[in-house]
Amino acid sequence: MHRFADLVRILVVAVLLGVAGLSPGDVIAQGQPQDLAGQVTFQTWGSAGELAAYEQVVEAFEVQYPNITVSLVHVPDQADHFAELRRGFASGTPSDVFLLNYRNVGPIAASGDLTPVGPRLRESAAIAEDDYFEPALDAFRYRDGELTCLPQNLSSLVVYYNHDLFETNRVTLPTAEWTWQQFLDAATALTKDLDADGVPDQYGLATEPSLIRAAPFVWQAGGELVDDIQQPTTLTLDTPEARAGLQYFLDLSVTNRVVPSRQANDEQAPVDRFVAGGAAMLLESRQAVPALREGAAFDWDVAPLPRGQTEAGMLHGAGFCMSATTIDQDAAWAFMEFAGGPNGQTILSQTGRIVPSLKSVASGPNFAGVPTGTGTPVAQGGGPANTAVFVDTIPTIRRVPTTSTWPEIENTLDVLLERAFYGEITLDQAVSLATELTAEPFQRSAEETPVELPGA
Repeated sequence: MHRFADLVRILVVAVLLGVAGLSPGDVIAQGQPQDLAGQVTFQTWGSAGELAAYEQVVEAFEVQYPNITVSLVHVPDQADHFAELRRGFASGTPSDVFLLNYRNVGPIAASGDLTPVGPRLRESAAIAEDDYFEPALDAFRYRDGELTCLPQNLSSLVVYYNHDLFETNRVTLPTAEWTWQQFLDAATALTKDLDADGVPDQYGLATEPSLIRAAPFVWQAGGELVDDIQQPTTLTLDTPEARAGLQYFLDLSVTNRVVPSRQANDEQAPVDRFVAGGAAMLLESRQAVPALREGAAFDWDVAPLPRGQTEAGMLHGAGFCMSATTIDQDAAWAFMEFAGGPNGQTILSQTGRIVPSLKSVASGPNFAGVPTGTGTPVAQGGGPANTAVFVDTIPTIRRVPTTSTWPEIENTLDVLLERAFYGEITLDQAVSLATELTAEPFQRSAEETPVELPGA
């Protein structure tokens, strides 16, 4: 009887996963006992399409684990989601499981509010560390190297481009080996004042002026952001190499004027401008794909970042985390193991939003459509055709620190880089102010007494 019930559960899950492109033979059995019982709250953020995917993950999980109930809490905006998490921790009532951007893991881990998943993952019969891309794991290792959260996804920063605008204006399409100069030449050629009123109606590039957009150019020029990625004590932007990378990024606006003004960017976000056809290129991670699949009325694709002295990309990624106050931890881990395993990641990857952190899903036919590393454009429902770029660039992905005060430091850098991007302060002023204003947060993080994370 138990065997029959197990078979029924697997077949029902297979039907649910079939919507995501899995065959019944692809359904992966979980490592936890299927009679496990409990209540789990799961908080996440994202668009309506992403919410639908998480609802499908929960539904498939509850079929396989009929005695576990998962309550899904959805906060559309990521900043609001993080603020809600902080309020939950402050009141002692956080969600049991939640999605967290790796750049925000530091303050929560430093407060002892996370239950590390490393021990659970080592004991899992369904998934193992070796199944995941190392950059995704590394982003969630805190202080002593223990894994705090289970990686859901990873993506490099890439260049989205409007194929139609490139073709119409006879501009050479981006390649895997294109350079900073070729990138700038394309952006310049595609910035046009169509009505001759002195203001461009079409921009060569749309981007937000932030650290996570500028960082790859610093690294590609041979510079570094900080003195030590694990235990940073200061910024290292005041070097010739770092300055060269920052200057190139800032000059896209200040000197070359191939991007929208501050006012124009405030009026229309970079992704929205690109989707509407008002920019020929866009700097973004994988998260732009759902909006393009739904709203773009032109042919588009993706290319790797242009190359400087070396290749380097910026890691974007989130993970499933467990609160230290979670009561039904076995049930919570069972859900994390499912959502962050092959079944869950396959469902989530079909939204277009994520690059799976699992090697098997990222390189399989349900996501890339071609073997990892070929760099061959592939046809995929809704695009991009060159999905392989997201997998091929993983070896050159780099990350920012995950210390307790890093979100403060990054926010300071964002404010100063934005001002420099729009010509309100010089690069010298931005670097000097950044070094001065971040000294105290760096020191505070370095002097913190490590909190032993529960379960570590």
